[in-house]
Amino acid sequence: MPLPDLLLDWYPRHARDFPWRREGTTAWGVLVSEFMLQQTPVARVEPIWTEWMARWPTPSALAAAPRADVLRAWGKLGYPRRALRLHEAAAVIAERHGDVVPSDVDALEALPGVGSYTARAVAAFGYGLRCPVVDTNVRRVVARAVHGAGDAGPARVRADLADVDALLPAADADAAVVSIGLMELGAVVCTARAPRCGICPVREECAWVAAGSPQYTGPRRPVQAFAGTDRQVRGRLLDVLRGAHAPVERAALDAAWSDAAQRDRCLDSLLVDGLAEQLDDGRFALPV
Repeated sequence: MPLPDLLLDWYPRHARDFPWRREGTTAWGVLVSEFMLQQTPVARVEPIWTEWMARWPTPSALAAAPRADVLRAWGKLGYPRRALRLHEAAAVIAERHGDVVPSDVDALEALPGVGSYTARAVAAFGYGLRCPVVDTNVRRVVARAVHGAGDAGPARVRADLADVDALLPAADADAAVVSIGLMELGAVVCTARAPRCGICPVREECAWVAAGSPQYTGPRRPVQAFAGTDRQVRGRLLDVLRGAHAPVERAALDAAWSDAAQRDRCLDSLLVDGLAEQLDDGRFALPV
């Protein structure tokens, strides 16, 4: 049986139950989930997404919220600039698209903070359209099942999209299921370090298995450290601002990190990014 047909059979029976995948979720809910899921584990996203959608069920509802409330609601998801970009995207959707997330990939890419992957994910998963969606998991599945390689290696944007496009059925609904099925397969079965080939639904069609599952020897993406980085320091400073019910004195931020030079550099970057503001009296707060 061809790989797409195997995924059409497998995904509906084995898909993990996430709230943004449930029937009735709008394209807005899918867009919010895609912003939150960038470089963030699903377990951390699920409760915040649920609270977020209850509070701001439409783009216009989010657009009307103060940025400080948006940053507080973003909580510990990390990369808080995503929250501000989503806030900006919500305003554009409300003003220019009648409060409805567009389905066209080009229109989606024109939104603040929306790149090619997110635009395609919303088109496929929010609207059920035939649109190749490529992430790390999808690239790994295609590399193994189609090309017989242990991993995908460096990204090749056009070639990767063409590989996935070639696997998608002609019908929109079936293509959308295959798109998310490829992603799910890479996330839970065809994993990077310990692939579960024994339960893989495409095992009989997998070129990598047929080749004897050769080890991948090409370049790998470096693992990003967190402890001691500017990202950690920025997070500590934002924690102080999020936890305060009023603007804070500089001393409260100084206590959050001992390295003064790094702390000052990170505070300056938060101000430049619009994630924090310094008031006329010298105190600091989340942006209004």
